[in-house]
Amino acid sequence: MKALNKLRTGEEGVVCNNELCAERLRDLGLVRGTRVRCLMRSPLGDPAAYLIRGALIAIRDEDASWVEVESGE
Repeated sequence: MKALNKLRTGEEGVVCNNELCAERLRDLGLVRGTRVRCLMRSPLGDPAAYLIRGALIAIRDEDASWVEVESGE
């Protein structure tokens, strides 16, 4: 397991723990079992854009660090 913000561009994971993340992130679909792919990062690396349930969502590294994912590839 690793934090969502540790996914590299093109890497995919499955959310396994989101108990500590903000309700806003859960409302965006970051719930247990959701497949997430890191599509791109800004030039400075923060924020990153993730494909979550068909939507492209930019999330700051600070927020993404609270979501744990397992390798999904």
